[in-house]
Amino acid sequence: MPEYTTILDGLEVTMRLGIHPHEAAPQRVRLSVWMTVSYSRQPSGDRIEEVLDYDFVRAGVHRIAAGEGFALQETLVDAVASLCLGDPRVRSVRVRSEKMNIYPDATVGCEVVRTR
Repeated sequence: MPEYTTILDGLEVTMRLGIHPHEAAPQRVRLSVWMTVSYSRQPSGDRIEEVLDYDFVRAGVHRIAAGEGFALQETLVDAVASLCLGDPRVRSVRVRSEKMNIYPDATVGCEVVRTR
């Protein structure tokens, strides 16, 4: 079975994320997702129906960001990983989050890798 890595990199959303009082307001968060996807055969028809359409990941992340928010980045990346693993062709997923504006000289992030 051929495997491909489908990547959604640098998606920026505004959402509630954090435990500190100054994080009560929505803040900028950057998310990147790498999915290892297995297909029963190599795509041959150059049609989206043959492969994973990453639109569902982008739309799902936007829905998650529009929700109530999270206290922890760990919870956020787990939610995105679960979204991706909802497609049975996704064998493994790596999700990274980064808070963009916590420090003036660095981002603060978290990453999870989940495998079936």
